[in-house]
Amino acid sequence: MPASSPLTLIRRLAAALALCPLLALAQAPLPPLAAEVNEEAETPPPAADTLPLLTATVDGRTEQIPVEDLSNPMVLIETTRGGMLFELFPREAPETVANFLGLADGSKPWIDPYTQNEERRPFYDGLTFYRVVNGALIQGGSPTGDAQGYPGYFLPDEINAASLGLDRMSVLDAQGAPSPVLGVRDQQDFQEMVLKPLYDSLNINSSAQLQARLGEADQKLRALSVQQLFELRGYRYRNDLLSRAPVRGVIAMASNEPNQNGSQFFITLTDADWLLGRHTVFGKIRAGLDVLDAIGRARVNAEGRPQPDVTILSIRVLPR
Repeated sequence: MPASSPLTLIRRLAAALALCPLLALAQAPLPPLAAEVNEEAETPPPAADTLPLLTATVDGRTEQIPVEDLSNPMVLIETTRGGMLFELFPREAPETVANFLGLADGSKPWIDPYTQNEERRPFYDGLTFYRVVNGALIQGGSPTGDAQGYPGYFLPDEINAASLGLDRMSVLDAQGAPSPVLGVRDQQDFQEMVLKPLYDSLNINSSAQLQARLGEADQKLRALSVQQLFELRGYRYRNDLLSRAPVRGVIAMASNEPNQNGSQFFITLTDADWLLGRHTVFGKIRAGLDVLDAIGRARVNAEGRPQPDVTILSIRVLPR
């Protein structure tokens, strides 16, 4: 969105204050119109020549694959387009990784959304990547094939805001433009993502109240960090874990509300700083990047669903 001073933005919206709730969809947000990579928040990987090597076979090819830690679980996602190998990070997202593995092999019970019966069988087998955002991400893991599907329970986020640098990022830059980390694409996004939680925290519920406290709201907005804004929106962060940025090739939990993780996940096709601090990153692709990119280029319908379907055949841990 065009740069503008915070006070100007507040005045522009004060006359028609519309505090609309966000849609509660288990869906990773779309990229902003002009996203920039936030270098401060990225976690640089170790140099490839210093990494241990894992011998693994993916799509009939046996390779020596660099990984960060040989003790980490290695998971093969087999699809109708080919296989992708991921290294999971249980020390960074222990509950998320345990949930993903338990659903994948059927050891964790889940509720069938059609029968309401408890099941203990591999959850992901036969599901689809039902959403592809070209150049951004692919998303799957929904038992109903849409944004509403979940396994009958929710898990909390596992994110350390400080390790991502969110406590040091300002919501607005010196010119009044919102940080690209926020994913703000237009004035409506700015109102819903930034102004609404700010007004709620100040108990401002009408245009008259806003006019009377305009200076206070402006001062708060100028001083607000990204972490503080996300906390106003309901996110709760942990200091006992380390988190990494959603760079190209990571696998992360998909939800559009804090602490509503279930079974849905997305895999990034590019560095996606507009997702920073709102999604638990729990793994990274180690082989099959060509398969990921092929799915990302799939022909899609108006809803972003690949045509034909891209089906998950299985998700299994590699035996050691």
